[in-house]
Amino acid sequence: MLLDELVKTSDAVASTRSRLAKVDALADLLRRLEPVDIATAVGLLIAQPRQGRVGIGWRGMTAAMGEPAAEPSLTVADLDAALDRLLATSGAGSVAERAAMLRLLTAAATEREQAFIAGVLLGELRTGALEGVLTDAVARAADRPVDAVRRAAMLSGNLGETALLAITGTAAELDDVGLVVGRPVQPMLAATAASPSAALEVTGEASVEYKLDGARIQVHRAGDDIHIYTRTLAEVTHRLPEVVEVVRGLPVREVILDGETLALDEDGGPRPFQETMSRFGADAARATVLHPWFFDVLHVDGRDLLDEPLSTRLGVLERIAPEYRIPGEITADAAVGERVSRDALAAGHEGVVVKAVGSAYAAGRRGSNWIKVKPVLTYDLVVLACEWGSGRRTGLLSNLHLGALDPTGEFGEPGGYAMVGKTFKGLTDALLRWQTERFQALEVRRTAGTVWVEPVTVVEVAIDGVQRSSRYPGGIALRFARVKHYRDDKIAAEADTIHTLRALLRS
Repeated sequence: MLLDELVKTSDAVASTRSRLAKVDALADLLRRLEPVDIATAVGLLIAQPRQGRVGIGWRGMTAAMGEPAAEPSLTVADLDAALDRLLATSGAGSVAERAAMLRLLTAAATEREQAFIAGVLLGELRTGALEGVLTDAVARAADRPVDAVRRAAMLSGNLGETALLAITGTAAELDDVGLVVGRPVQPMLAATAASPSAALEVTGEASVEYKLDGARIQVHRAGDDIHIYTRTLAEVTHRLPEVVEVVRGLPVREVILDGETLALDEDGGPRPFQETMSRFGADAARATVLHPWFFDVLHVDGRDLLDEPLSTRLGVLERIAPEYRIPGEITADAAVGERVSRDALAAGHEGVVVKAVGSAYAAGRRGSNWIKVKPVLTYDLVVLACEWGSGRRTGLLSNLHLGALDPTGEFGEPGGYAMVGKTFKGLTDALLRWQTERFQALEVRRTAGTVWVEPVTVVEVAIDGVQRSSRYPGGIALRFARVKHYRDDKIAAEADTIHTLRALLRS
């Protein structure tokens, strides 16, 4: 298929706010694709090519943009092959070689295709074709139940391959997609509540567990073969030898564990999140040791546990890894939930997560069965721009422009980010230096006082609430926002939504 057909569909999806129209357009495209192009096209539409990030930044992309082709000639397979070549090129002289490859690719692309390619490579393709919409489109194109497609995508961790199976395979083959030890699945996510009592009103009897300020990990073991993945399903096994050793010592042959890892001080308390992430992101071992804590088990010795109630899964976890379980108590009593929360805070942790004891593990979903509670309201937002500082911050990028995910495009572009406020509070000297370097590398455009950046950086911000505001498109502004830390473990698509923040007006 010509890449132009993919781009036309992407543009059509971006031009409408109707979810039904988006699904119809994408389903029509999927039906017309050759089987060999299906998985590739799906990855391109959500700016997640199968090659991952190939190391092209905004400046490199801009430098490669020359005179566009007059007529479309590139195919989906051509773009996929070009990304393969870019990914494979490294070593001495590779910078110039990669630049030449990119110029050759863009020279063969029309103006509209150039913009599409840039969006794919920079991870900011704003078509509104978020995974949920595309999942519905796959189900429509394949005439399969959307729940079956969604479950297969979550368990395989790959929507493109799921689309290929759904469209070209049988219903039985789609239903047979299950857990595979060594293949990561999308993690279950939690909603937010103001207090343990409020959370328990929603969940009923629940496991009230400490919420650690660490890095999410998913650990797979098959015999002595162990793999560790981040919340974005990137493998980091080589960075966490201490976790490998812990899991190798558990009394199991096969297991999939969900948990957190964090650095501890001499007294067993948590070190600052930045220390954990610094160690977590290092390719070489460092002096800081990361300790694993597990709160769920998805598979053990040939038995899938996804659909078992949490109470059963916790029983298995207690049997195989009692020393590494995250502390918590099962209760329906609000007073007990509040006490566990106080204990967690006294131990230096963030708060608690309240989990319904009868709930299955809903991979990749954020529902009301898991509810996180923090004493301070914190949200993951995306940096849209940064202003130059003054006084002692002269020469440094300081005041952050913060955006919340707008998945439906109700307040702007579908899949874009609605600005909700600014802050320069909570930034240490080290963070100021770091963000000055980073945001200039991510620069899209600038004025005398502000640098606009690619919306790819997630920052956790504490606020006292929100207030109504006509200044921003979402109709709200943050109150007393201050930076807690940057979240290198999260991608922008995982940021909190404008709807989540607007709900605070009613709380």
